[in-house]
Amino acid sequence: MHYKEQLITFTPNRVWRSYVGGKTLDRLQSVEVPTDTHFPEEWIASTVQAVNPGREEHIEGISTALISSQSVDFAALIKSDLEYFLGPLHAKKYSHNPMVLVKYLDSSVRLHFQAHPTAEFAKLRLNSNSGKAEAYYILDIREDVTDPYIYLGFQNPPGREDLKEMIENQDIEKIESCFKKISVKPNDCFYIPGGMPHAIGEGILMIEVMEPSDWAVRFEFEKSGYTLPVEARFMKRDLDFCLDVFDYNQYTPEYIKDNFQQKPKKITQYNELSYKEYLVDSQVTDRFRICKSTINGSVLKKENEFFIGVVAKGSCMIKTNSETLVLSQYDTFFCPYGLEEFTIISNDGVEIVECYPPLSE
Repeated sequence: MHYKEQLITFTPNRVWRSYVGGKTLDRLQSVEVPTDTHFPEEWIASTVQAVNPGREEHIEGISTALISSQSVDFAALIKSDLEYFLGPLHAKKYSHNPMVLVKYLDSSVRLHFQAHPTAEFAKLRLNSNSGKAEAYYILDIREDVTDPYIYLGFQNPPGREDLKEMIENQDIEKIESCFKKISVKPNDCFYIPGGMPHAIGEGILMIEVMEPSDWAVRFEFEKSGYTLPVEARFMKRDLDFCLDVFDYNQYTPEYIKDNFQQKPKKITQYNELSYKEYLVDSQVTDRFRICKSTINGSVLKKENEFFIGVVAKGSCMIKTNSETLVLSQYDTFFCPYGLEEFTIISNDGVEIVECYPPLSE
């Protein structure tokens, strides 16, 4: 099987979740009747299996790569040639784990209120190398949504015992009163550290980048007529354990915008109209990195690490030594470490979001 000197593309990889959405993803994937269902996410270049208590018989989350029209398990493909796909330094440090998980998320409802552990908490208390820091890159808003928002951090923080009582009583009105809406629009990028309580508002299509785990404290149990099973609420622990996950600090909306909404930092100028910028760099988090390349015309790119690419806007051709790949808006791909250079050509302009692992040095 010949996989070198080419970008890796994938078959659709929709994943069941406890909330509903996905109508926009259906439309992008040419589903005959686009509908919001419990498959609101598309996991991209994923080697992570989804954790859905009660659906253990369904193996979901791991991507299927297309190599010369053959379907190949992506996790197995990476394991077959670690140094080519991930690079020797990354492979030495993390073995076959890419250490970054990328998804499309397409919400039709506000998601559950939740919080994720920090990497430090996960290591000390969960015997895990990954917590779940996240970042959101907003792609689009549904036409019928006039006030797109996320909840991020407590603006009116409760005490620990007060929060416990709200959760036990499922007093969603009181829980929601702990937050204020943070407005969002396309091209916004937010970083969400572990411990920070949050919820994504309705009608948002985004790229979600995170540590490769499914750790979540879901402290809202019912959504869209579905009630979370007990084992899906508190990481298979109890509420008292999970109350230690939360960041109880107060964050004003202005502080969130100033400190957690990311400001692009230009790092490479390819030509007059083409450049690469950091959206999330290693000063923000040591868990993953996100860049965006804006290309007009023809640009030779030389990479020295692997990344997961998402065409956020526009279209392009990407030429390697062995193939030419035509990509349209919202197409995705995996660039192996061993693919040292390729040429991106776009007459009308293209924006590619590039999701990288943590630094391996």
